[in-house]
Amino acid sequence: MDIKEVVKEKYGQAALRVHTGGSSCCGSAASSQCGADPITHNLYAAGETGALPQGAVLASLGCGNPTALAKLNSGETVLDLGSGGGIDVLLSAKRVGPTGRAYGLDMTDEMLALARENQKRSGIENAEFLKGEIENIPLPDDSVDVIISNCVINLSADKDSVLREAFRVLKPGGRFAVSDVVVHGDVPAEVQRSMELWVGCIAGALKDSEYQEKLARAGFENIEIEPTRVYNIEDARQFLSAEGIDADKIAPLVDGKFMSAFVRALKPV
Repeated sequence: MDIKEVVKEKYGQAALRVHTGGSSCCGSAASSQCGADPITHNLYAAGETGALPQGAVLASLGCGNPTALAKLNSGETVLDLGSGGGIDVLLSAKRVGPTGRAYGLDMTDEMLALARENQKRSGIENAEFLKGEIENIPLPDDSVDVIISNCVINLSADKDSVLREAFRVLKPGGRFAVSDVVVHGDVPAEVQRSMELWVGCIAGALKDSEYQEKLARAGFENIEIEPTRVYNIEDARQFLSAEGIDADKIAPLVDGKFMSAFVRALKPV
Protein backbone atom coordinates (compact mmCIF):
# COMPACT_ATOMS: atom_id res chain seq x y z
CA MET A 1 0.00 0.00 0.00
CA ASP A 2 1.29 3.48 -0.80
CA ILE A 3 1.16 6.30 1.73
CA LYS A 4 -2.15 7.64 0.38
CA GLU A 5 -3.91 4.30 0.81
CA VAL A 6 -2.46 3.85 4.30
CA VAL A 7 -3.71 7.30 5.33
CA LYS A 8 -7.14 6.64 3.81
CA GLU A 9 -7.46 3.35 5.70
CA LYS A 10 -6.22 4.84 8.99
CA TYR A 11 -8.61 7.79 8.91
CA GLY A 12 -11.49 5.69 7.69
CA GLN A 13 -11.03 3.47 10.75
CA ALA A 14 -10.91 6.55 12.98
CA ALA A 15 -14.26 7.74 11.60
CA LEU A 16 -15.81 4.33 12.16
CA ARG A 17 -14.61 4.31 15.79
CA VAL A 18 -16.45 7.58 16.37
CA HIS A 19 -19.61 6.09 14.84
CA THR A 20 -19.44 3.25 17.34
CA GLY A 21 -19.02 5.55 20.33
CA GLY A 22 -15.22 5.70 20.56
CA SER A 23 -12.84 8.50 19.77
CA SER A 24 -9.94 8.91 17.41
CA CYS A 25 -6.28 9.18 18.33
CA CYS A 26 -3.30 10.76 16.62
CA GLY A 27 -0.86 7.90 16.99
CA SER A 28 -1.26 4.29 18.00
CA ALA A 29 -2.67 4.74 21.49
CA ALA A 30 -5.92 3.03 22.37
CA SER A 31 -9.04 5.15 22.45
CA SER A 32 -9.07 5.15 26.24
CA GLN A 33 -5.73 6.98 26.23
CA CYS A 34 -6.73 9.79 23.88
CA GLY A 35 -7.74 12.15 26.62
CA ALA A 36 -4.12 12.41 27.71
CA ASP A 37 -2.67 12.54 24.20
CA PRO A 38 -0.35 15.59 24.20
CA ILE A 39 -0.93 16.16 20.48
CA THR A 40 -4.72 16.29 20.24
CA HIS A 41 -5.56 17.19 23.85
CA ASN A 42 -6.96 20.63 24.77
CA LEU A 43 -6.79 22.19 21.30
CA TYR A 44 -10.24 23.78 21.47
CA ALA A 45 -11.86 25.86 24.17
CA ALA A 46 -15.16 24.57 25.55
CA GLY A 47 -16.87 27.72 24.29
CA GLU A 48 -15.86 26.84 20.74
CA THR A 49 -17.05 23.25 20.69
CA GLY A 50 -20.01 23.44 23.05
CA ALA A 51 -22.52 24.01 20.25
CA LEU A 52 -21.03 21.37 17.92
CA PRO A 53 -22.05 17.69 17.70
CA GLN A 54 -19.91 15.42 19.85
CA GLY A 55 -19.00 13.42 16.74
CA ALA A 56 -17.17 16.40 15.27
CA VAL A 57 -15.16 16.86 18.46
CA LEU A 58 -14.34 13.16 18.91
CA ALA A 59 -13.19 12.83 15.29
CA SER A 60 -10.61 15.59 15.57
CA LEU A 61 -7.15 14.28 14.71
CA GLY A 62 -5.53 17.69 14.54
CA CYS A 63 -2.44 19.12 16.15
CA GLY A 64 -3.66 22.71 16.47
CA ASN A 65 -6.61 25.06 16.19
CA PRO A 66 -6.24 26.94 12.90
CA THR A 67 -9.66 28.55 13.14
CA ALA A 68 -8.57 30.35 16.32
CA LEU A 69 -5.25 31.46 14.87
CA ALA A 70 -6.43 32.42 11.39
CA LYS A 71 -8.18 35.75 10.97
CA LEU A 72 -11.56 34.96 9.42
CA ASN A 73 -13.91 37.74 8.39
CA SER A 74 -17.62 37.85 7.73
CA GLY A 75 -18.46 36.95 4.13
CA GLU A 76 -15.21 35.14 3.34
CA THR A 77 -14.78 31.73 1.71
CA VAL A 78 -12.67 29.24 3.66
CA LEU A 79 -11.29 25.88 2.53
CA ASP A 80 -10.12 23.21 4.99
CA LEU A 81 -7.67 20.72 3.45
CA GLY A 82 -8.28 17.28 4.93
CA SER A 83 -11.39 18.22 6.86
CA GLY A 84 -11.99 14.88 8.62
CA GLY A 85 -15.04 14.94 10.88
CA GLY A 86 -15.65 18.60 10.04
CA ILE A 87 -14.86 20.42 13.28
CA ASP A 88 -12.75 23.18 11.69
CA VAL A 89 -15.18 23.61 8.79
CA LEU A 90 -18.13 24.05 11.12
CA LEU A 91 -16.23 26.48 13.35
CA SER A 92 -15.14 28.44 10.26
CA ALA A 93 -18.67 28.55 8.87
CA LYS A 94 -19.86 30.13 12.11
CA ARG A 95 -17.09 32.72 12.01
CA VAL A 96 -17.62 33.82 8.38
CA GLY A 97 -21.38 34.06 8.93
CA PRO A 98 -24.28 33.44 6.58
CA THR A 99 -22.76 35.55 3.79
CA GLY A 100 -19.58 33.46 3.87
CA ARG A 101 -18.91 29.82 3.04
CA ALA A 102 -16.71 27.06 4.40
CA TYR A 103 -15.60 24.08 2.31
CA GLY A 104 -14.11 20.89 3.65
CA LEU A 105 -12.07 18.63 1.35
CA ASP A 106 -11.40 15.00 2.26
CA MET A 107 -10.63 11.80 0.35
CA THR A 108 -12.04 9.38 2.92
CA ASP A 109 -15.66 8.31 2.44
CA GLU A 110 -16.14 7.46 6.12
CA MET A 111 -14.92 10.88 7.26
CA LEU A 112 -17.06 12.66 4.67
CA ALA A 113 -20.14 10.76 5.85
CA LEU A 114 -19.34 11.65 9.46
CA ALA A 115 -18.74 15.31 8.60
CA ARG A 116 -22.03 15.61 6.69
CA GLU A 117 -23.85 13.97 9.59
CA ASN A 118 -22.21 16.44 11.98
CA GLN A 119 -23.21 19.35 9.75
CA LYS A 120 -26.81 18.17 9.67
CA ARG A 121 -26.88 17.88 13.46
CA SER A 122 -25.35 21.33 13.89
CA GLY A 123 -27.85 23.03 11.59
CA ILE A 124 -25.04 24.97 9.89
CA GLU A 125 -26.02 25.65 6.28
CA ASN A 126 -23.09 27.65 4.88
CA ALA A 127 -20.72 24.65 4.79
CA GLU A 128 -20.06 22.04 2.13
CA PHE A 129 -17.94 18.90 2.17
CA LEU A 130 -16.21 17.87 -1.05
CA LYS A 131 -14.59 14.55 -1.95
CA GLY A 132 -11.12 14.87 -3.39
CA GLU A 133 -7.41 14.96 -2.76
CA ILE A 134 -5.49 17.93 -1.44
CA GLU A 135 -2.98 17.51 -4.26
CA ASN A 136 -5.78 18.19 -6.77
CA ILE A 137 -8.34 20.56 -5.25
CA PRO A 138 -11.75 20.45 -7.00
CA LEU A 139 -12.32 24.22 -6.92
CA PRO A 140 -11.60 26.91 -9.56
CA ASP A 141 -8.68 29.32 -9.60
CA ASP A 142 -8.86 32.39 -7.34
CA SER A 143 -11.98 31.19 -5.50
CA VAL A 144 -10.97 31.04 -1.81
CA ASP A 145 -10.04 33.75 0.70
CA VAL A 146 -8.42 31.54 3.33
CA ILE A 147 -6.98 28.02 3.34
CA ILE A 148 -6.79 26.21 6.67
CA SER A 149 -5.69 22.67 7.51
CA ASN A 150 -5.08 20.77 10.72
CA CYS A 151 -2.17 18.32 10.79
CA VAL A 152 -2.89 16.99 7.28
CA ILE A 153 -0.35 18.45 4.84
CA ASN A 154 2.37 16.47 6.64
CA LEU A 155 0.52 13.30 5.53
CA SER A 156 0.91 14.04 1.81
CA ALA A 157 3.68 12.36 -0.17
CA ASP A 158 3.61 15.28 -2.63
CA LYS A 159 3.63 18.46 -0.56
CA ASP A 160 4.80 20.59 -3.50
CA SER A 161 1.57 19.75 -5.35
CA VAL A 162 -0.49 20.56 -2.26
CA LEU A 163 1.10 23.99 -1.91
CA ARG A 164 0.83 24.76 -5.64
CA GLU A 165 -2.86 23.84 -5.55
CA ALA A 166 -3.41 25.95 -2.44
CA PHE A 167 -1.78 28.90 -4.20
CA ARG A 168 -3.92 28.32 -7.31
CA VAL A 169 -7.30 28.36 -5.58
CA LEU A 170 -6.52 31.30 -3.30
CA LYS A 171 -7.63 34.72 -4.46
CA PRO A 172 -4.92 37.37 -4.85
CA GLY A 173 -4.19 38.53 -1.32
CA GLY A 174 -5.57 35.25 0.04
CA ARG A 175 -4.18 33.69 3.21
CA PHE A 176 -2.62 30.31 3.88
CA ALA A 177 -3.10 29.58 7.60
CA VAL A 178 -2.56 25.97 8.64
CA SER A 179 -1.58 23.95 11.68
CA ASP A 180 0.97 21.25 10.90
CA VAL A 181 3.77 19.18 12.35
CA VAL A 182 7.30 20.41 11.61
CA VAL A 183 10.81 19.42 12.61
CA HIS A 184 13.40 21.89 13.84
CA GLY A 185 17.00 20.82 13.34
CA ASP A 186 18.49 17.49 12.28
CA VAL A 187 17.12 14.11 13.35
CA PRO A 188 18.46 10.70 12.15
CA ALA A 189 16.14 9.27 9.48
CA GLU A 190 15.21 6.09 11.37
CA VAL A 191 14.49 8.05 14.54
CA GLN A 192 12.45 10.64 12.64
CA ARG A 193 10.28 7.90 11.14
CA SER A 194 9.48 6.47 14.58
CA MET A 195 8.67 9.88 16.01
CA GLU A 196 6.52 10.78 13.02
CA LEU A 197 4.40 7.67 13.47
CA TRP A 198 3.66 8.90 16.98
CA VAL A 199 3.20 12.57 16.12
CA GLY A 200 0.88 12.24 13.16
CA CYS A 201 -0.41 8.67 12.71
CA ILE A 202 1.29 8.39 9.32
CA ALA A 203 3.39 11.51 9.00
CA GLY A 204 6.08 13.01 6.81
CA ALA A 205 6.90 16.15 8.72
CA LEU A 206 9.07 18.73 6.96
CA LYS A 207 11.88 20.71 8.51
CA ASP A 208 10.67 24.24 9.21
CA SER A 209 13.24 25.63 6.75
CA GLU A 210 12.12 23.20 4.04
CA TYR A 211 8.48 24.15 4.59
CA GLN A 212 9.39 27.80 4.06
CA GLU A 213 11.32 26.97 0.89
CA LYS A 214 8.43 24.99 -0.59
CA LEU A 215 5.93 27.76 0.18
CA ALA A 216 8.18 30.34 -1.48
CA ARG A 217 8.66 28.10 -4.51
CA ALA A 218 4.86 27.82 -4.85
CA GLY A 219 4.68 31.64 -4.98
CA PHE A 220 3.78 32.58 -1.40
CA GLU A 221 5.13 35.59 0.46
CA ASN A 222 5.23 36.77 4.10
CA ILE A 223 5.91 33.22 5.29
CA GLU A 224 5.96 32.63 9.05
CA ILE A 225 6.18 29.48 11.15
CA GLU A 226 5.10 29.89 14.77
CA PRO A 227 5.53 26.93 17.18
CA THR A 228 2.35 26.21 19.15
CA ARG A 229 3.35 22.98 20.93
CA VAL A 230 6.83 21.57 21.28
CA TYR A 231 6.98 17.82 22.04
CA ASN A 232 9.57 16.44 24.41
CA ILE A 233 10.71 12.89 24.89
CA GLU A 234 8.34 12.34 27.82
CA ASP A 235 5.40 13.03 25.49
CA ALA A 236 6.50 10.19 23.22
CA ARG A 237 7.90 7.76 25.79
CA GLN A 238 4.89 5.41 25.96
CA PHE A 239 4.59 5.10 22.20
CA LEU A 240 8.33 4.59 21.66
CA SER A 241 8.50 1.93 24.37
CA ALA A 242 5.62 0.04 22.75
CA GLU A 243 7.58 0.09 19.49
CA GLY A 244 10.63 -1.40 21.20
CA ILE A 245 12.62 1.84 21.05
CA ASP A 246 14.85 2.94 23.92
CA ALA A 247 13.45 6.40 24.67
CA ASP A 248 16.34 7.32 26.94
CA LYS A 249 18.86 6.53 24.21
CA ILE A 250 17.20 8.70 21.55
CA ALA A 251 16.11 11.51 23.87
CA PRO A 252 19.05 13.78 23.08
CA LEU A 253 18.37 13.34 19.35
CA VAL A 254 14.70 14.31 19.36
CA ASP A 255 13.91 16.27 22.51
CA GLY A 256 12.18 19.50 21.53
CA LYS A 257 12.71 19.01 17.79
CA PHE A 258 9.18 17.93 16.84
CA MET A 259 6.48 20.54 17.16
CA SER A 260 3.03 21.59 16.10
CA ALA A 261 3.23 24.94 14.40
CA PHE A 262 0.99 27.57 12.84
CA VAL A 263 2.17 28.19 9.28
CA ARG A 264 1.15 31.50 7.68
CA ALA A 265 1.70 32.82 4.16
CA LEU A 266 0.09 35.21 1.66
CA LYS A 267 -0.65 34.99 -2.04
CA PRO A 268 0.55 38.27 -3.59
CA VAL A 269 -2.10 40.72 -4.77
